[in-house]
Amino acid sequence: MKFLLAQILHLVKDRPNRVNLIALARFLLTLLILVTIYSVLFHYIMEYEGRSQSWVTGFYWTLTVMSTLGFGDITFDSDLGKVFSIVVLLSGIVFLLILLPFTFIEFFYAPWMKAQQAARAPTRLSEKTRQHVILTHFDNVTRSLIEKLRQYQYPYVLLVADLNEALNLHDLGYKVMLGELDNPKTYQLARADRALLIAATGSDQLNANIASTAREVSERVPILATANLPASVDILELAGCNYVLQLGEMMGQAVARRVPGDERQVYPLGQFDELLIVETMVRDTALVGRTLSEIRLREQVGINVLGLWQRGAFHAAEPNAVITENTVLVMAGTQAQIDQYNALFHTPQPITAPIVIIGAGRVGRATARALAARNLDYRIVEKAKERIRDPEKYILGDAAELEVLEQAGIRETPVIIITTHDDDLNIYLTIYCRRLRPEAQIISRANLERNVATLHRAGADFVLSYASTGANAIINLMGRDNILMVAEGLDIFEVEIPENLVGKTVAECDVRNRTGCTVVALHIDGQVQMLNDPHQPLPTEGRIILIGVPESEKRFLKLYKNNGNGAH
Repeated sequence: MKFLLAQILHLVKDRPNRVNLIALARFLLTLLILVTIYSVLFHYIMEYEGRSQSWVTGFYWTLTVMSTLGFGDITFDSDLGKVFSIVVLLSGIVFLLILLPFTFIEFFYAPWMKAQQAARAPTRLSEKTRQHVILTHFDNVTRSLIEKLRQYQYPYVLLVADLNEALNLHDLGYKVMLGELDNPKTYQLARADRALLIAATGSDQLNANIASTAREVSERVPILATANLPASVDILELAGCNYVLQLGEMMGQAVARRVPGDERQVYPLGQFDELLIVETMVRDTALVGRTLSEIRLREQVGINVLGLWQRGAFHAAEPNAVITENTVLVMAGTQAQIDQYNALFHTPQPITAPIVIIGAGRVGRATARALAARNLDYRIVEKAKERIRDPEKYILGDAAELEVLEQAGIRETPVIIITTHDDDLNIYLTIYCRRLRPEAQIISRANLERNVATLHRAGADFVLSYASTGANAIINLMGRDNILMVAEGLDIFEVEIPENLVGKTVAECDVRNRTGCTVVALHIDGQVQMLNDPHQPLPTEGRIILIGVPESEKRFLKLYKNNGNGAH
């Protein structure tokens, strides 16, 4: 009943709908007057024929004849009565069978359906809305970002200009708002002045328009935009963006990071004060084939191993975990400890053959630039002639053809990087390249997160998700000072020491087995202290830094929620 009243109120408030309802009311009034007149005439014609009928009978006869439901129980004997019956019948066909359905659909049913659609795709947010994220374009990055916003319980709204698209997205479970992206009123109704962030992930031109339009509404709200072209960075900043992300460049650097080289292979993921979170490749090092308990990194250099990436899956740092050629270690330590680790375990391994990159799009070119910065040679395979930049570095042809791959050096290269924007093609090429070079390292790009596991099954050693890379970067720029997303599905977060852990040791509480989270360090009096001794009692005041996947994080917060101060 409340929903029905709300729909009626919406119909009445809208001026075009009010006009339609007035027109419908006029038609119904005209029909009522006509029925009344026919009923009166029926009464008098019956008197003319010498019969007496009640007024109720007159209305009954009129409605049955006009609606063509039939008559026979009450008929006229005179020609005047029969002519009158014909007039009533014909007018009934026109008014009840033609005009009434048309008028009802046009002036009531259609506006009613429109009101229902408007309820599913509202044109404004509640005035109480605040600290929300406004999204302006729906793509793979946005889809991944929405999942993370839901995970961390951030309110959001997706602005959509097209009604049908808005309704489709609403039906898929997304919170949408209908509005033109180049209209300042849209951002006023989206409460942009109280938003946590506006994220524009469309084309460079559209993002510039969005930023300048939103700035008319609020000078305070942070605006983030993605840029496809390097030249767009300055323009977007001039338009009002606080942050500009070149996702193609970021993705290329992330891919190039996975390539072993002749330099030290430790790369920063994040930082909590002096505590650095890094990842390192172990390929061609003395660590391969040994367990974590055997390498004793904590005892040798003071570094904590937080976990291991094995073919796209993150595993906790169990003492009996075996390190393989494809393992990537996630570690925490100070800069001095990381330098000591580099000196002990990373011996320069020169690469003599060019690295093969398949795809000369933004990610492929960015990967090539990152490799060149490391003095690593490469060859890019590309079938679009207009993308060929340097004939010495580019191979024109289809990567599905063996001759093209052999020309690029597929038989000698130690690393194959697949960077096209088509996941189906990436899976196909991964299978093909793995068959050609079983011993080579294959790094592939996934545009959709659901294809990451498929690419690993196809033979890729490492898979990086374009959507996750963008979503992670946006999440980490949202001003969260106690959560750091270091990789897809892996967070480092900081919370106050729960009351039921005070005075106890990490080993005694068995935090890892109970929650899946690993305690990394303590944050006491503004200083980060590595937790090198799991038998060290936790202090009364301070904060602890942990690492875990989202499910582990939720278990920890649920189990130790009595503090009143969580990570969110």
